[in-house]
Order: sequence, then structure tokens, then C-alpha cells
Amino acid sequence: MRVRAVTGVTLIACSLLPAAAAFAASTGTSAVTLAASATTVLQILDPAMTLTPNSTDYANDFVELTAGAGLRVRLKTNSTTGCVLSVRCADASPQIALADLRVRTQTAAGTGGTHMSVYTAITAANQTLWTTGVPQPGWLTVTTDIRIQNLMAYPDAIGAGTTNYTDNLTFTSVAQ
Repeated sequence: MRVRAVTGVTLIACSLLPAAAAFAASTGTSAVTLAASATTVLQILDPAMTLTPNSTDYANDFVELTAGAGLRVRLKTNSTTGCVLSVRCADASPQIALADLRVRTQTAAGTGGTHMSVYTAITAANQTLWTTGVPQPGWLTVTTDIRIQNLMAYPDAIGAGTTNYTDNLTFTSVAQ
């Protein structure tokens, strides 16, 4: 009987010990690594633009959309050396002669970058429109001014409606 009493007293005594003493804590670490890659993100805010010349435009022989009315593209990059925004017209048979379709941007270049500040005829190959030499982590809007010259080269039949001439511009953004 004595063995049972000692065993019972031992069990009661052990159950009164604090839990921390019964279960020792241990710690460890785990490394979490973000393997970031230089990237750019581009959004076309104006997927279609229509330039409708008036009598003054015909007298000047060009029509243009500038400043806030121009074609807007948003971009951002995490590249430590910035990015390049390019534009081209890769249409197989452009309806507006590439020599007549001109682009520029008045959006200031990013730090250490450049921008196409004078109207330049569009080509089928990428042309640098805007650059930055540093990360652009937040959205930046680059507005492209568009000018179509030589308006008399684009005839319209007399009657209701107008004749549309369409070229597709392709914008590309790459990390430097």
C-alpha cells in the first residue's frame, strides 16, 4: 500500500509543476528572400484617337493633338537603371504615310533620361520616345503629341460621312 501512496503523491506533485517547466520552448529562423527582377509595366490609357481636321487645319496642312489631348501611356519600373519607352508603327500597309505621321512628347524625361521633344516621323522600327535612368516605382503618364501633315493627300468622297485612315502605334517599354 505504501508504494501506491508514494506513486499517488508523486503524480499529484508532478501535476502541480508549471507547464513551462514541463515543456521547454525552442526557436529557429527561416530566411525569406525576394528574388526581384528588373521589370516595366505599361498601360495604354487611350487605345484609340481620332483627329478630325477643320478648315484652319487644312489651311495649315496639318492636324495635331497636343498636351492633355494627346495619346497617354502610363508606365512604371523597378529597374535601378530605369527604362526606355519606344513607339513604332508596324502596320504592313499603313493608311497614313509614315512620313506624314509625326510624334513627340512634352513629358519631361525622368532623372538621367531623355525625351523626343520635336516632331519626328514615325517609323516601322522602335524609336525612343522617353527614358529615365532611375527607378520609376509609381505610375508616370507619358503623353504623346500626334501630328498628321500633308492633309490634302488623304481624299474623301463627297457625301455623308468621312473617310477614315488608320495606323496602329505600338508602344514598348523595356528595363535598361
